[in-house]
Amino acid sequence: MSQVSEPGITAPTPRSTPGRAARLRLLRLSALLVVLVLLAVAVVGVVTATGPPTLADLRRQAGLDGKQELLIGVKDDQPGVSQLMEDGSYRGFDIDIAYMIAADLGFKRRQVRFLPMKSEDRARRQAKDGKANFVTVDLVIASFSITSDRLEQGVVFSEPYLETEQSVLTLRSYPDPVNDLRDLSGRRVCTLATSTSEQRLPKGVTEVIKNRISECVQDLYNGTVDAVTTDAAILAGFVAPLAPDAKPEKPLTGVKPLRHWDIGEDKAEMWGVNTGPNPAMKELVDWSLYQAATRPGRDAWDAAFETNLAREQPANLPQQVAVGQQPKCRKVKVRQWPWELMVLAPSDPARRAARRVGRARGRGSSGY
Repeated sequence: MSQVSEPGITAPTPRSTPGRAARLRLLRLSALLVVLVLLAVAVVGVVTATGPPTLADLRRQAGLDGKQELLIGVKDDQPGVSQLMEDGSYRGFDIDIAYMIAADLGFKRRQVRFLPMKSEDRARRQAKDGKANFVTVDLVIASFSITSDRLEQGVVFSEPYLETEQSVLTLRSYPDPVNDLRDLSGRRVCTLATSTSEQRLPKGVTEVIKNRISECVQDLYNGTVDAVTTDAAILAGFVAPLAPDAKPEKPLTGVKPLRHWDIGEDKAEMWGVNTGPNPAMKELVDWSLYQAATRPGRDAWDAAFETNLAREQPANLPQQVAVGQQPKCRKVKVRQWPWELMVLAPSDPARRAARRVGRARGRGSSGY
């Protein structure tokens, strides 16, 4: 009889050595890591193939990689909106919005170059480069209203960044009330070429068309026109006193007190950025505007409004200069990793000042 079959005797069980157990644990851990890596690669592949682009993708598609200078077409004669100073700098609401967008596109302030342009050149994005040559700018931020006609002509606008309305400017000594454009029948009225205001002038008005709104206002001072009409946000800067440190390159002469008339326009003028035909550029600008409207602590829009337009409101009553809240804009789907959010956090002095203003005022409040 064998030893195993004898009653009361059991077979010995083999024991695993410590080294073998360690090797088994290492194999199991290695297998788990391989599975996790393969899963991560698969997820990243699916997101990359089917998910939204990253900001880096959009910048590359917009042709901004390696670009050292961003050309932006602006107005140079609109106080409070966009005005050229005697020291060569630009100042105004459009300028602050331009710097905000440029920063989100990856450009520092010193890399932004403003080029003055006439109203008729905004759709084509053409501006003089200072040497009498016309160049195509990257963006147009020049009190440019979004209209169906311009969209049909092929102008590509961003989401709106300001809401205002058409109004009328006269000398304060003008004898008659102006509650409607038809009240100007028989009068000489100046406005900008290719503007929405030009299209709304009624019959019976003698049109005087200029390429620069400052020329209209100078004619008003000189007595060669009776009234000026365009967007309220543009006209307001001529009524309100300039900031104490503002010294325009080309100040107007023979300045007289003005009156800003609310003509009861119910059609809003929504200003947008002409981004050009590249879809990625439009996505980047729309993303910047959406961030300005929604990201906590990003109050650059509020600061731009407070500094440039809200300060003009008291002198322009009862006409509202502009709506003191950023227009709603669509959400742009952009894939962002955590490290991108850290890198893109606003840190320059203008952004910090904007956040202080935003905290003091509360989002969307104009104060008037």
